[in-house]
Parts: sequence; structure tokens; C-alpha cells
Amino acid sequence: MFSLTGLSTSGKDENKVRDVLVIGAGPAGYTAALYAARYGLDVDIISKDLGGQIALTDIIENYPGFPEGISGQELATRMYEQVKKLGVDVIFDEVVRIDPTECAYYEGPCKFEVKTKNGKSYKTKTVILAVGAEPRKLHVPGEDKFYGRGVSYCATCDGPLFKGKSVIVVGGGNTALQEALYLKSIGVNVSLVHRREGFRADKIVQDRFRESGIPMILNTVVTEIKGEAKVESVILKNLKTGETFEKKVDGVFIFIGYEPKTDFVKHLGITDEYGYIPVDMYMRTKVKGIFAAGDITNTFKQIAVAVGQGAIAAASAKELLEDWREKNLSE
Repeated sequence: MFSLTGLSTSGKDENKVRDVLVIGAGPAGYTAALYAARYGLDVDIISKDLGGQIALTDIIENYPGFPEGISGQELATRMYEQVKKLGVDVIFDEVVRIDPTECAYYEGPCKFEVKTKNGKSYKTKTVILAVGAEPRKLHVPGEDKFYGRGVSYCATCDGPLFKGKSVIVVGGGNTALQEALYLKSIGVNVSLVHRREGFRADKIVQDRFRESGIPMILNTVVTEIKGEAKVESVILKNLKTGETFEKKVDGVFIFIGYEPKTDFVKHLGITDEYGYIPVDMYMRTKVKGIFAAGDITNTFKQIAVAVGQGAIAAASAKELLEDWREKNLSE
């Protein structure tokens, strides 16, 4: 587990103007801070947690460089230690609002004011948003208790651990059906549980799913996840008959959508109708000086993608700062 030793919680250097302020300490945020620091920029991180979703993942086997796999906690710790080694201050707080302030060059602000839950305020020339998106939960007993011990929100990450075992996939959209197909393809005994008769998934995905022969338990919801040290069964309820029954399973894969954590920037007009932040190939948002990376951009939700976007965001911030400095010198 992370130690909070060395974390800034008091908001030291609150009055200085940073080159880059990264919001979020997951793979995208750590990578953005790493690259920004190596560029020689004054960069810090503000985050309410450390490691993001990976810190809660039992084992990661699809991140390059770790053929034996690595625990999510260890990978997150290594990322944290790497940015700390470069002098990046990790401020343990939650950002509640970001506002453009002084405008000093063409087409945009040169400073942003970042306000936090602890009543602190920080100024920065650029912002990289990397707060991620959280899988939408069922909110049933046992779900949080068995996260990482049978409950998963990522078949690519955890599916290989269940080869030859029985699991259920919960959901009826593209992701749920595609992940169920993936689990079957790697030798997992999978059944699909969906609260409705029909699916929201694209027709072509539905056709492939039905051809697969994966058992379907329709008009049914999960009301409880049970077990001792790990998942052993689920309690299911048929919504048409009201009947409840128990099903023995080794795992529960939940795919009922994601919830981006972007309420604090919606006033800037940079989010879409679902709360995600659209970006261009340089990770630029609609507001000059604000970049976004990782799951918050509604991309393929994998660590490798997040770190790539974090690196691009840092490079784009550096180029913008250089452009601003050149224009100031020429005036």
C-alpha cells in the first residue's frame, strides 16, 4: 500500500505559477508528469487518490515489460516513485473547479486557477486532466468486498485468471457482449446476465454473440455477490417472476458503462454529452492550455493507451509553453 509520507497536503508553494499541473495520479497522469519533468518544466500533480484504477487491480498481465505479471499496487507505486525521483510534488487533494484567469498571449489564457476541496488554490500555465473514468457499479452487497477477488470490470486484464472456471458477465451493451465473447475464446465458462430481454449492442455484435451459444439469463439482475475469501456465488432475481435463485460462479465481470469524473470542468464546455472530454491527436481540448489523457477521453481503457496519451499531452503542453515564450520575447 502507498504511504502518504512525502505527499503535500498543506498546499505548499500555493502561490507559485507552475508550467504544468496534472490532475490525477493514474498511469496517464504519472506519465504526463514524468515527461513534463524530464522536459525541465515545473510540474506537480493533484489527486484525491494514488494509482487510479490500477492500484485496485490484483494482477496486471498485459502491460509490456512484465512477462510474469505485476500487481496493480506495485505498478502504481513504481510510477509514483519515478515521478517523485524527478522532484514532482504529489498534492493529496481533490480538484473541484478550474477557471481561466489572466490572458497574456493570443488566443488564450496563460494562467489557470485550480481550486481544491481543501480550500487551496493553485495557478498554472497549462493543465493536463487525467482523472479517468470509473466503471459503473451494480451497488449490490459483496461487489466492493470482492473487487480483485472475483469481481472485475476488465476482461482483458483479468480474464486469463479464470480459464476453465465459471463466470457471469453482467450487461447488455457492446462491451458486455464483446467481453463475454472474449472470455469464451480464452477458455472461460461464461454466462451473460442482462436485466432486459433485448440488448443495446450493435446488431453485428448481437449476431456474433447469439451464434457463440453463450448461455443467457435475461430479465434478471444480480442482487448479491457471495463468498468467503473470494467470489463463490451470486444471488439472481428474475424481474418478471420475482423469483430469486443462487448460481455458483468463480467470477463476476460487470460491464454496465463508465462514469467519467468530470463534473468539476463541465462549466468550461469541454465535455461531451456523456461527460467525456474529446481531444485531438495532440490531446488538446476545446480550451487552449488544457489537455486531457487516459480514460477521461473515452478511449480504449488500457494502461498502455493511457501512458501513451499522457506522454503526448506533456509534449503538447511543452510546445505550447515554448510558443508562448517566443511570442512574449518577440513583443
